[in-house]
Amino acid sequence: MEEITSVQNTKIKQINKLKKKKERTKQGQFLIEGFHLIEEAYNSGLKIMSLLLVDPSRIDEKMIEYAEEVYTINFKVAEALSDTTTPQGVFAVVELPSNDVSTDNQVLVLDRVQDPGNMGALIRNADAAGMDAVMYSKGCADPYQDKVLRASQGSVFHLPVIEVDLESYLNGFDGNVFGTSLEDAVNYQTINKQDKFALIMGNEGSGVEESLLKQTTQNLNIPLYGKAESLNVAVSCGILLYHLKG
Repeated sequence: MEEITSVQNTKIKQINKLKKKKERTKQGQFLIEGFHLIEEAYNSGLKIMSLLLVDPSRIDEKMIEYAEEVYTINFKVAEALSDTTTPQGVFAVVELPSNDVSTDNQVLVLDRVQDPGNMGALIRNADAAGMDAVMYSKGCADPYQDKVLRASQGSVFHLPVIEVDLESYLNGFDGNVFGTSLEDAVNYQTINKQDKFALIMGNEGSGVEESLLKQTTQNLNIPLYGKAESLNVAVSCGILLYHLKG
């Protein structure tokens, strides 16, 4: 097990580049931190290229054997790799999954969701509700950046999460498509359980793109009984998904 003690090490420099989406795409890999996320990646059968550990005794031996390469690092290197204030001291470089767009029955569609916390929570909602896939537009937060991974709690590993051209995707979707809007929309409670559907959740500030709302079967809204102007996009998504699933 090779030891790395310098933040200037070539391997560490290469791994740190994975914090940028361009490099993740170029290398076909992404970086994760923390025991829970690494365990989720392992249990999901993703290929672990490298494990970097401050204390190897704290991680299951089966994961050490599973990884292509294993390195011990000191806390200084851990701080350089981490985006958190208190690093857990365990990192993995993982191969990006090759998900194909398929004709799924139940799909969450995300339009320009920019906040990483919301993006992760939405993916987690889809996973919890048993959705088949998440399709997202260019302009959404990257599912494989650190903050999204942490907010998803590993759900990004449990179902296909794929960037697509939403208009083209929805044109080919053979099922009911529901948008979320304040105008030309009905109370979500009037809609019956759906076997095959796509639900579109939009940008935190501007909502779903107008062109996408024109492709929907029906647009939905959630009534507000208090003084709040709106619900958080992830909260709204959870309500709608569980209603449509029945």
